[in-house]
Amino acid sequence: MAKKNINNDDLLANIIKGIEEVKGNDIDILDLREIENTVCDYFVICNGNSNTQVNAIVNSIQKVVSKSLKDKPWHVEGTDNSEWVLMDYVNIVVHVFQKHIREYYDIESLWGDAKITTIENKY
Repeated sequence: MAKKNINNDDLLANIIKGIEEVKGNDIDILDLREIENTVCDYFVICNGNSNTQVNAIVNSIQKVVSKSLKDKPWHVEGTDNSEWVLMDYVNIVVHVFQKHIREYYDIESLWGDAKITTIENKY
């Protein structure tokens, strides 16, 4: 079964909406399209304050994207301990961290060539 084409901008907007609905923090979008040999077009990175909030963010993203775009992630991993959950929407990979785990891995610095857009919290 082929993956249906969904506009990256629509998917990004719905992912951000899902994060914001449960007050996810420090949302960054890394645009990887200009970098050679990347696995996707965008990383969306955010964090929650506890494993409960990380799970709430993941569930909210899935619910919003499913309802609006009738799409679901190709793969999700990390929900066992909810310190770092990765959601793979093929062209967009979402990383939902607990704050201390995000600071430790600092994946934004690993992708220093990426154009980073920070989404200001609305709350």
